[in-house]
Amino acid sequence: MQTELSKKLGIEHAVFGFTPFPAVAAAISRAGGFGVLGAVRYAAPDELKRDLDWLDAHAEGRPYGLDVVMPAKKVEGVTEADIEAMIPPEHRKFVQDTLAKYGVPELAEGEASGWRITGWMEQVARSQLDVAFDYPIKLLANALGSPPADVIARAHQHDVLVAALAGSAKHARKHADAGIDIVVAQGYEAGGHTGEIASMVLTPEAVEAVDPLPVLAAGGIGSGQQVAAALTLGAQGVWLGSVWLTTTEADMHSPAVTRKLLAAGSGDTVRSRALTGKPARQLRTEWTDAWDDPTGPGPLPMPLQGLLVAEAVSRIQKYEVEPLLGTPVGQIVGRMNEERSVQAVFDDLTRGFEKAIDRINKIAGR
Repeated sequence: MQTELSKKLGIEHAVFGFTPFPAVAAAISRAGGFGVLGAVRYAAPDELKRDLDWLDAHAEGRPYGLDVVMPAKKVEGVTEADIEAMIPPEHRKFVQDTLAKYGVPELAEGEASGWRITGWMEQVARSQLDVAFDYPIKLLANALGSPPADVIARAHQHDVLVAALAGSAKHARKHADAGIDIVVAQGYEAGGHTGEIASMVLTPEAVEAVDPLPVLAAGGIGSGQQVAAALTLGAQGVWLGSVWLTTTEADMHSPAVTRKLLAAGSGDTVRSRALTGKPARQLRTEWTDAWDDPTGPGPLPMPLQGLLVAEAVSRIQKYEVEPLLGTPVGQIVGRMNEERSVQAVFDDLTRGFEKAIDRINKIAGR
């Protein structure tokens, strides 16, 4: 599974694996792919440093990268407390009433929420970069599109490629104009934040829009056959996230979440604003149903929603309240029906890719 981009980065397979787990990122790189550690959950720079220390020590010298969440436009002087103050009381009451309905216990006294979307704040993301550029990262990806111009320039000064996620050809062109190096075309099927366009349509549109910049296809990819399809559409590689959630290296902290992922079908996800305020694909639960119910107050815009539900999500996760318990994941969850190692995933991807290429060659009469 080699392309011009994979050769440039010195990786065996053009498979880029996004994950919040350092052990998974290291395993992806060791398996010949390119591990990308998600930084959004790191509120403190020393926490990110700790995990990058571990990742760097266990990647065996293979290349890896970092994914941040940074707005393109600077917003200065806004603190987390300022954002918290904007949350309406009726939304706070809705959260408490929903938790009470399902009997979700309180956190212990003095126990802080372990889940908090603070990485979206520019000052947090910049502090993450201050740490990251001390490590030999080879790629900086931004989940909110093109990062600010000075960040792109700083990355290039460190010989770090910059990638940006796009949900349309229009977004992809904006990224190219901003000077990024790789476009990640993320389709509607993907887990987490997505646009409205499916991967089969989006990938070739993005490829044509930014040629000769390389495009990675994302969304609905979990087999070698699907990797082959993405490359035949012009992509220089694939960007996979959901498929790693049920690997043995993933530290989900919740057996119940893993059970739900393994049992879910491709129709058991929903694109909802319940988690962050922006449409994000996740397991459908009674929590997402409550927020999507038109009789309720409805989700707040990002970043208010993420801060509003932070403690609630921590409580739901800690006590494994199954009706409410979910996680971001794409429609590929229907293929994630057993726990296996990252290497086993790569072995399966390679076999499926070879079968697909053989099938294409037979069709072409080769």
